Amino acid sequence: MAAARTPPGATGVGGIKSSGRGRGSGRFGGSVRAVGRALHFPVTGTARGIRKATHAHGAGESGLGKLIELHAVNGAGDVMITVALASTVFFSVPTDEARGRVALYLAITMAPFTVLAPVIGPLLDRLPHGRRAAMAGSMLARALLALIISGAVSTGSLELYPAALGVLVASKAYGVVRSAVVPRLLPPRFSLVKANSRVTLGGLLATGVAAPIGAGLHAIGPRWPLYGAFVIYIWGMFLSFSLAPKVDSAKGEDIALLASDEEHLHGPHRKPLKRPGLRTVGSAVTHALGANAALRWLSGFLTFFLAFLLREHPLTGSSAAVSLGVVAVAAGAGNALGTAVGSWLKQRAPEIIIVTVLAIVLGAAIVAAIFFGAFLVACLAAVAGFSQALAKLSLDALIQRDVPELVRTSAFARSETMLQMAWVLGGAIGIVMPLNGTAGLCLAAAVLALGLFGTARGLLGSARHGGAAKPRVA
Repeated sequence: MAAARTPPGATGVGGIKSSGRGRGSGRFGGSVRAVGRALHFPVTGTARGIRKATHAHGAGESGLGKLIELHAVNGAGDVMITVALASTVFFSVPTDEARGRVALYLAITMAPFTVLAPVIGPLLDRLPHGRRAAMAGSMLARALLALIISGAVSTGSLELYPAALGVLVASKAYGVVRSAVVPRLLPPRFSLVKANSRVTLGGLLATGVAAPIGAGLHAIGPRWPLYGAFVIYIWGMFLSFSLAPKVDSAKGEDIALLASDEEHLHGPHRKPLKRPGLRTVGSAVTHALGANAALRWLSGFLTFFLAFLLREHPLTGSSAAVSLGVVAVAAGAGNALGTAVGSWLKQRAPEIIIVTVLAIVLGAAIVAAIFFGAFLVACLAAVAGFSQALAKLSLDALIQRDVPELVRTSAFARSETMLQMAWVLGGAIGIVMPLNGTAGLCLAAAVLALGLFGTARGLLGSARHGGAAKPRVA
């Protein structure tokens, strides 16, 4: 019995000192875990917050949330490419040489794109069962092209231009497929304009976060933003395959024609239309597309015209880089605001919205042309971004309302291709325009006036009659 007793303070298997060490170890381990959780929380907490926002209101169940995340990744990768190309083609040389370089860039990349763009929509119409693969292929192609560009930015070799063309075409192909995919992922009681608003906002927010990161990577070396783009695009490739399988469904779809009259159907397209079921998209949609083309033209024009104008004549008291940054931030803020307002106005007449914003941006362009100055240029950039975003969402709403579901996906693809072509044309004119602020903005106002007066009557007539008539069958 005596041997069985454990003296006070003695060490044993179940002794007090061993128990104390266990508690100390547990307290230390708990502290380490607490510190680990504290360090890990900003990442996991942010990820959970983003996932909660993108998957809210049924977007997670329908698959729209994953598309929002994919579009954010796409925007982040594209802005990395933009930072790398801008530093190589635009900022690294004197203004006159930069203008020549950008003109060469447009000639080698944008000109072929105007030929390839009309092919993108019809080609993707033939791949309805491979939309996820098409989006993943776009990501993979841009990832590989980013590596090719990374080898060309330091040497300035001509392979930069065909690689940049490939990035442009792949990016626009992704945009066309994305527009066609959104209607497939609508949550219950979710309008198309609200869905597009969420997707667009996701891309804008990702662009705003990735732009300064890209600038920081460029400070390390001109290739680093392209390495970042490679990683982001590879991530996007895997995300593409995580989209809902219904994205690849083509049940009930047909091909849309961007026409609004029977004469068009029975005129030049009489022979190709052998099978019934091909429908027009309605006059409201075609007029809305024309108005959006004017606004997209303005976006391309201001992008290149103001880039060179502000580099040569910066805003008062600012450097060229700061001036461009102010205008870019103003345009981005206007675009984000227009996207948010578009979701709020989803129940309003989209025809009225398009006419109103086109008239507003026309007025802003006229005022900026007459009283040309730093503040008015920034205001015009903001109003242009706001108007373009709101008008595009209204066009989406019209397609949803007036175009039958059988051909709605095709209509999205073809309308997006036409708008990209309008942006290319505006950018080309912005390059060759003399660097005179008043003259450039007068030209912009003239184009907007043509767009307004050419489409306002048709849009207002459609709104007055409560929407377009039922689409006709060929």
